[in-house]
Amino acid sequence: MKALTWQGKRDVRVETVPDPKIEEPTDAIIRVTTSGLCGSDLHLYEVLTPFMTPGDILGHEPMGIVEEVGAAVPDLQAGDRVVVPFQIACGNCWMCLTGLPTQCETTQVTAEGMGAALFGYTRLYGAVPGAQAEYLRVPQAQYGPIKVPEGPADDRFVYLSDVLPTAWQAVAYAEVPKGGSVAVLGLGPIGDMACRIAQVQGAGRVFGVDLVPERLQRAKARGVETFDLRSFDDEKELVEAIRDQTDGRGPDAVIDAVGTEAHGSAAARMVQNAAALLPRKIGGPMAERFSVDRLAALYTAIDLVRRGGTISLSGVYGGMADPMPMLTLFDKQVQMRMGQANVRRWSDEIIPFLTDEDPLGVDDFATHRVALDDAPEAYDMFQKKRDGAVKVLIKP
Repeated sequence: MKALTWQGKRDVRVETVPDPKIEEPTDAIIRVTTSGLCGSDLHLYEVLTPFMTPGDILGHEPMGIVEEVGAAVPDLQAGDRVVVPFQIACGNCWMCLTGLPTQCETTQVTAEGMGAALFGYTRLYGAVPGAQAEYLRVPQAQYGPIKVPEGPADDRFVYLSDVLPTAWQAVAYAEVPKGGSVAVLGLGPIGDMACRIAQVQGAGRVFGVDLVPERLQRAKARGVETFDLRSFDDEKELVEAIRDQTDGRGPDAVIDAVGTEAHGSAAARMVQNAAALLPRKIGGPMAERFSVDRLAALYTAIDLVRRGGTISLSGVYGGMADPMPMLTLFDKQVQMRMGQANVRRWSDEIIPFLTDEDPLGVDDFATHRVALDDAPEAYDMFQKKRDGAVKVLIKP
């Protein structure tokens, strides 16, 4: 089969690799019909390269058609249309039953001290072959895949794999009071969708911050009060502008949908780039022990949120030596929640919104649809924010 493979920093290629096979009774094989390109994939493209191995198959946002199932997968059969969550979880352990499949005790990557295995996402998360491919082996298929109906195009459901539950959890963790205010930093796919979810869940005011014109225009068209970061001399001016809209207090909640790819902090970027350029045997341990994030977005969130408010982190951070302004966090009595999205925890709540009325705008959420052969160019376009790229779907 064809699959998109990682070969080095900013170097991904479509190659022919062996077809996946059933290896365990709880496996299924899926013929992929659509696979998303995620902002998290860009971390592998640039920042997290010390944890990658040439030949790793990328991608973690698939849907498709079941081709084959193992003997211990009673609820799926060939021909079923399914969305596959990005995390691999059993559904039966204590963590899964508690609503934390990202911490699944069956698939935890204990050798790396990490949570549940993920598709297509570094050795830290199991180095499981990913979904930007023609076929995908799905472990723990007795729990993970979400069956969806025939009829609507893939765009209606594919975001159940990651974008929708990640944005849904971001809003849930933000605990925006009814009629209250929330600021979303970063209007990429997750931030954009988080704005939409906050609106349908009753937020009174939703502020969106970005510096990419197309992203700002998309959010503004849906009623978000947008702030162009380029219009301010620094983050302090931005914070004051939003405070002026919230009686001088700041919003009740702030969602950081940017993560470690934030602009700013030349020193942190230098450390990230240095680790990425070192041989993997050296760069990996260096990144694990001494890595730092570009924290511009997080520092802005801490400054911006009102006293007693909540910060929700959905942007990915990977640093182990990040300096945190503990005095400010403590003095402002800020609550902070974060983590990978627990897809099956939220999927049943989300599905009723995937109706023909399309209140979340999923049918036209994608800006680009490309063939698998064109995926390398799509990575470059998305990383450079060219051609209005906000969400890219890959069609094997």
